[in-house]
Amino acid sequence: MATARPAFRCLLGDQEIALDAFDGQQTLLDFLRLNRGLTGTKEGCAEGDCGACTVLLGRSENNQLRYQPVNACIIPLGTVDSTQVLTVEHLADPQPHPVQIEMAKAHGSQCGFCTPGIVMSLAALHYACDTDNFSLDRETLNDALAGNLCRCTGYGPIITAAQQALAQPIPDHCRSLQALGIETLGKWANDDTYLQTKGVANIFAAPTRLAGLTELMRALPQAQLIAGATDVGLWITKQHQRFDHIIYLGQVAELKRIHRTDQEVQIGAAVTLAQSLEVLEDLAPDLGTLLHRFGSRQVRAQATLGGNIANGSPIGDLAPALIALGATLHLLGPNGERTMALEDFFIDYGNQDLATGEIIRMIGVPTQGHEYFHCWKVSKRFDQDISAVCGAFNLQLDNGTITSARIAFGGMAGTVQRARQCENALVGKSADCSALDPGAKALQQDFAPITDARASADYRMHTARGLLERYLRTISGKAPDLLYPASATPVLSAHG
Repeated sequence: MATARPAFRCLLGDQEIALDAFDGQQTLLDFLRLNRGLTGTKEGCAEGDCGACTVLLGRSENNQLRYQPVNACIIPLGTVDSTQVLTVEHLADPQPHPVQIEMAKAHGSQCGFCTPGIVMSLAALHYACDTDNFSLDRETLNDALAGNLCRCTGYGPIITAAQQALAQPIPDHCRSLQALGIETLGKWANDDTYLQTKGVANIFAAPTRLAGLTELMRALPQAQLIAGATDVGLWITKQHQRFDHIIYLGQVAELKRIHRTDQEVQIGAAVTLAQSLEVLEDLAPDLGTLLHRFGSRQVRAQATLGGNIANGSPIGDLAPALIALGATLHLLGPNGERTMALEDFFIDYGNQDLATGEIIRMIGVPTQGHEYFHCWKVSKRFDQDISAVCGAFNLQLDNGTITSARIAFGGMAGTVQRARQCENALVGKSADCSALDPGAKALQQDFAPITDARASADYRMHTARGLLERYLRTISGKAPDLLYPASATPVLSAHG
């Protein structure tokens, strides 16, 4: 039985940090800059977009220490308990990292404000190349840097520096940091404790077992639950919200599991988008492309599958795809467990079918019936942008005739929802463009989209029709050109 530990701990570079009390809403960025004087990590946007605050977070996974780049500006300090944190200063002690050296040689920095974050993203890739089978092509580098904005240099010299640096071995002092991390985090993993501390103004708890989480939720029914905090972090930094108590779900072992049966893949609610990418891409290749457009590597390393669903955003991109695939939610609360179809979870804007004291435990995705699944996201930018419209389509065919349909859209209503009138209009039709007109007319009965800063209502309706046409042409063997041809915008590497 895990026991509560009153002190926060982490390995900051090669130093063990212990805090008996801290503000549960202080961000990792503020702790590094204000409490530890590590000012190489910059605050740019304070919302996880620009990457200037990128640091490396080392966690133990399958008896290995893996470093992921994360946005320190939106991560509450307590969520990095029992991890190793590396900043740009640690890479340069006692001598600069190859990425730092090559960035200087290639003139990859002008004003320099974004440079530390870029260095950390490339250092994360450098570490990953040591353990994973990475191909250091242009597409992989583009993906690694998608979460780092530079307004001065353009990315040409940065890519040149990356290609030179990542071909070099990891420096001895960085390997020493990694070895110390393996030793220290291994020791902490074996002591079977979890963080529960009363800070300056609130309680911050990070249980490691589902039973402990349930007990805490009974004791603190008004506590704010957080997982990746990629959304709640903005409530703190932009809306200046304060919470009486915070419970962090990201350490709960039962919520971090992925299990595959013959019928479905079961993905725990606290599994990150990066961790879920490979298994979801195996189910349906389009999901890999879609997930690579979720924010950036920094965001995907923190954001969780359950959090993306529980957020209930009408422009959330994962929900339409999972609905089209027939996903189910497994909820756990004071009255036990219940299961529902994912589309039934979204009731109205900002209103989900989640009772007091209930959490999403797991998402189940069928392993069969995906032969004709496709999904597309339409947004103003390829990387790090919110959808104007996201459409997901999954038809079942018999000798070219549509026998059943699952179609879902994000951005078309107050919730992500199925296009049931369109589905009904397609059933019995030939799976070709002759089904377009009845399907498109039915879409106008399904949705009455709004006009906002991302798109007009008219644009959204035309886009939904266009995606339906693209889908019908694709499954009938008359696929139009790619939305993002490789010659213009690379199809990103599938590495998480």
